[in-house]
Amino acid sequence: MRKARTPVHPVVEEVTERIAARSAATRSAYLARMAAARAEGPARAGLACSNLAHGFAACGGEDRIALRGLRKPGIAIVSAYNDLLSAHQPLDEFPAWIKDAAREAGGVAQFAGGVPAMCDGITQGRAGMELSLFSREVIAMATGIALSHEMFDGALLLGVCDKIVPGLLIGALAFGHLPAILVPAGPMTSGLPNKEKARVRQLYAEGRATREELLAAESASYHSAGTCTFYGTANSNQLVVEVMGLHLPGASFVHPGTPLRRALTEEAARRVVALSRDGEYTPLAEVISERSVVNGVVSLLATGGSTNHTMHLVAIAAAAGIELTWDDFADLSSVVPLLASVYPNGSADINHFHAAGGVQVLVGSLLDAGLLHEDVRTVAGDGLSRYRSEPVLAGGSLTWREVPARSLDEDVLRPVDNPFAADGGLRMLSGSLGRAVTKVSAVAPEHRVVRAPARVFTSQEGFTDAFRAGELDRDVVVVIRNQGPQANGMPELHGLTPALGVLMDRGHRVALVTDGRMSGASGKIPAAIQVTPEAAAGGPLARVADGDEVVVDAVAGRLDLLVDEVTLAARPSRDAPPDEASWVGTGRELFTALRRAVGPADQGAGVFGPMTPGHFGAPARV
Repeated sequence: MRKARTPVHPVVEEVTERIAARSAATRSAYLARMAAARAEGPARAGLACSNLAHGFAACGGEDRIALRGLRKPGIAIVSAYNDLLSAHQPLDEFPAWIKDAAREAGGVAQFAGGVPAMCDGITQGRAGMELSLFSREVIAMATGIALSHEMFDGALLLGVCDKIVPGLLIGALAFGHLPAILVPAGPMTSGLPNKEKARVRQLYAEGRATREELLAAESASYHSAGTCTFYGTANSNQLVVEVMGLHLPGASFVHPGTPLRRALTEEAARRVVALSRDGEYTPLAEVISERSVVNGVVSLLATGGSTNHTMHLVAIAAAAGIELTWDDFADLSSVVPLLASVYPNGSADINHFHAAGGVQVLVGSLLDAGLLHEDVRTVAGDGLSRYRSEPVLAGGSLTWREVPARSLDEDVLRPVDNPFAADGGLRMLSGSLGRAVTKVSAVAPEHRVVRAPARVFTSQEGFTDAFRAGELDRDVVVVIRNQGPQANGMPELHGLTPALGVLMDRGHRVALVTDGRMSGASGKIPAAIQVTPEAAAGGPLARVADGDEVVVDAVAGRLDLLVDEVTLAARPSRDAPPDEASWVGTGRELFTALRRAVGPADQGAGVFGPMTPGHFGAPARV
């Protein structure tokens, strides 16, 4: 018999209450808009005959009769399918499965629209990476276009990776009166161990491995359809949204191409049809609440997930009228223990995490410790306890069963009473250089405080040239500025990690400070990332000079430039970001308007204007 519900931890409760208090006006205005948008009966009933006829013109048979007769719920399929990206290639088959399952459940599913899905792994270090963060806003807008036809009573959102899931959610929240379920594709099977991949990358950075050897290692790591198996932003997306109640329980990490993955996809179709009916009506606007947002942050912290979510969760919350801040992350991190060790925080991959008990054991452990809110609405029904159960096929039918209360491998997933660390894997830094995020779950304790002279760059290429010339073979804080949202779209800077790792392994004190991103692939190097205000907005980072002493202190939460205020104030800003005339090529010129409008990292780095009067997330620059 399950024990009585544990009271919510006082810090978790206090953070949740203050989020609700500061968001009262924007949240109530958002919910009022969603209530007004809900139609009586099928949404398409309000369409004129000509409009409605366009909506079912391509349908045939039973679906055409149902849509014309306004008798059955209409379900939108919005998909990020493409066959370039391994994570999204499996989505090719999903719409046909969904349409059959929705019809069986008494609904009609239509493919409403596709959204772009770009791969940071492919664009890493290239000009296309400067469009990556902005692609989230494009995906949100594309989702809005797909749902704007008013033919639908619910939505299935098919997507997996970095900016795709946040973009789908932001777009769908503009139609938050509709029930919506996120439908993942699952990770690829395990390939070359991540530790070995990292070893070859570092050897290549030192010139001790050939390009052919590096490519062989990378190909053995990324080897099939499915999501990459390290715990980066893609897999952080899946875990976080499942704990927020937006997936079916246990859906995150089932492999593509398996009977169970197909069964879960079909059940998502049946479930969204049920959620669109009066008896079980569960709109997205009520699933994403102050409590579920806090649950998402807690799950991220407990697993050492991607630093990108310090922006994405802020932006998702804002789309629901909820103001989430970096201070909320910091205060929750102080009481949430680190329970997972998945690469880059350890040697295991996401498949090992799933086999050890995965999301279900994690949710149970955090609920029993009072670190999650159980009283939330989810797509599986009321209450987060439903997410203690894992899906299985029994006699060809999908069902759910309880999982063991404790992890099956405590080298990968631990209980609250035996954590890898007493606090979360993400921390916030502040000081004379501004505010920043750091991920310490993969950083050894002896490397978490660094004081050293700065060496300033404005590009990864400049850093690489200096490293190869032997100019950085010393204690150093590498500063890479003009990498923020306003400067160049805030690309991820993973290419720095192998060389910085070489310097650390040589015994030097090394840290990175940047207004760019490192995301879920942040490794063993202490890195103060997403520095705000960014250099392009006139932040102190713009006035750092080579040789200045910089302190990156992840223990005390400090990020300081040891230059007196008078001297610093007298310095001009250096290294201006690219102007519009030079920010061209690889499609960048198409995104100039977004670059002008984007807000700061700690407000989600979004480009949308106020969604309600007085909304806190207005653009920082117009």
